[in-house]
Amino acid sequence: MKEIFQGAIAELSESSPCVLATVVRTKGSTPQKTGAKLLIRSDGTSIGTLGGGCVEGDIWFAAKEIIRRSDTSQFKEYYLNEDIAAKDGLVCGGTMYFFLHPLQSENLPSLKETLNAFEGGPILGIATIINSREPSDLGKQILLREDGSKSGTLGSKDLDSLVIQLIPDLSNFGDNKYISEKDGLDIFIEGYTTPPTLIILGGGHVGKAIYNSAIPLGMDVYIADDRVDYANFNRFPLAKGVVVSEFSNALNSIPMNKNSYIVIATRGHRQDDSALESAIQTPARYVGLMGSVRKTLLIFKNLISKGYSKQTLEKICAPIGLNIGAITPEEIAISIMSEIIMIRRGGTGNPMKMKESLIERIQSQAKEQNCEKSRHFS
Repeated sequence: MKEIFQGAIAELSESSPCVLATVVRTKGSTPQKTGAKLLIRSDGTSIGTLGGGCVEGDIWFAAKEIIRRSDTSQFKEYYLNEDIAAKDGLVCGGTMYFFLHPLQSENLPSLKETLNAFEGGPILGIATIINSREPSDLGKQILLREDGSKSGTLGSKDLDSLVIQLIPDLSNFGDNKYISEKDGLDIFIEGYTTPPTLIILGGGHVGKAIYNSAIPLGMDVYIADDRVDYANFNRFPLAKGVVVSEFSNALNSIPMNKNSYIVIATRGHRQDDSALESAIQTPARYVGLMGSVRKTLLIFKNLISKGYSKQTLEKICAPIGLNIGAITPEEIAISIMSEIIMIRRGGTGNPMKMKESLIERIQSQAKEQNCEKSRHFS
C-alpha cells in the first residue's frame, strides 16, 4: 500500500496525471476486499491490484479514459456473475464497488500526510464522498489528524461532524468504513497508520515460530530477549528490529501505537512477570501471555498486589491463542497468530463450516429438481 502513495506522489511531483482506484465496498465472495487500491499512471503502468481479471481491466480502461479526457471522479459497481468468474478463473460471485479518483497537484499534501502515517508519523483519517447525485461533490474530502486538527470539508457541517466522530477508532488500526447517507450520498472513511506491529518478547523456539508465521502477513516484527544468542538478526533476518535487554525495559526502545500486538513467550515465570507488567502499560491493542492457567493466575495475583485493576487484567489474552489443540511450536504459533488476526479483523474464531440444515436444504432442492426432470421426460 505504501508503494501506491509513493508512486502517486512521484507522478504528481512531475505534473503527470494519474488515477487512484479503490475498492470501497464488497458483497459476497470477491477477489479483493474493501480498501484495496490500484494506481493507474498516464503511461498505462500501474501499482497495486484490485484482484486481477476483466474487472481490473475495465477499471484500468476507465481510469485511462479519465486521464485522456481530464474527466472527474467516478463511482462504479460490478456484479461478478458466474460468467465473469469462470472467464477469469475466479471462485467468486459477489459485487464490488469502486471509486476512481483522478489525482491533481492539490492532492499532494494529503498524499504526503498519508505516506507519513504509514512511515510512523501521526495517525491520519480521511473521509471522501464517493457517490452523490451532485457530480461536483465526488472526491470532496476531510482529513482528521491525530492531534485533532482537520482540513477540508464534505460540504456541510453536519456531514463533517458525523465523520469526525467515526474517524478516530478507524484511524488507530488502519481500518475503513462505508456509510450511506440520505439522497444517494455515500462516504468512504479510511484510517492510515503504520503497518500492524508485532512485538515478540522471547526469542526461543516459540518466538521463532511466531516470527515465521507473522512475516508473510505483512507485520512489522520486533524481537526482544535478554540473551544475545536469541535476539539477533542472524536468527531473525527479516525483523524490523531486535532488542537485547531485560524484559522490564525492552519495550522502551520499540515504537508502538494502538495498532501494536505484544506476545509474551519468555523462558520463565520471572521473565514473564516483568514482561507482562511492562506490556500492559503500553497502548498496544493486544497483549497475550503464553503459559498455563496456573502460571497466569500466579502472575495476575502478583499484579493485583501491585495495584493493577481487574479491568486491566481482563484485557490480557491469557492463556494465549485459540484452542486448536496445538502442541508443537509451529502449531502454537498458528494458534497465537489466529487469535491476533481474529482481534485485528473482528472475527469470532468460530468454525465457518456450513450448518447441517443448509446441506439438507440443497439436498431437498436437488431431489425436487430431479423429480421435475423425471415428470418432464415421462
